[in-house]
Amino acid sequence: MAKLKLNPEPTFKAAVSIPVAGADAASVEFTFKHRTRAQLAEWLDQKDRDDTESVMGCAIAWDLDDEFSAENVARLCENFVGAPYAVITAYLGELRGARVKN
Repeated sequence: MAKLKLNPEPTFKAAVSIPVAGADAASVEFTFKHRTRAQLAEWLDQKDRDDTESVMGCAIAWDLDDEFSAENVARLCENFVGAPYAVITAYLGELRGARVKN
């Protein structure tokens, strides 16, 4: 069992299931920014973000051959319509402790 630290690490990794049209979803590991409850509420209150800004606002890296950059995140969002929702949902789920255990 993991020991709880009251000061969590500034980042954490989580697999995100990216929907791929006509195929099985692709699992991509993202490195996310940790936020406190107040920081998360403030981030969620920002309404004038597009999908790229939303993904860039919660993640700092991914396990893909392509560099993690605003340009490539925009390409991900454009080519895989469900990706932004999948990334944000996974991020919020991890912060809220919604990980499903077998």
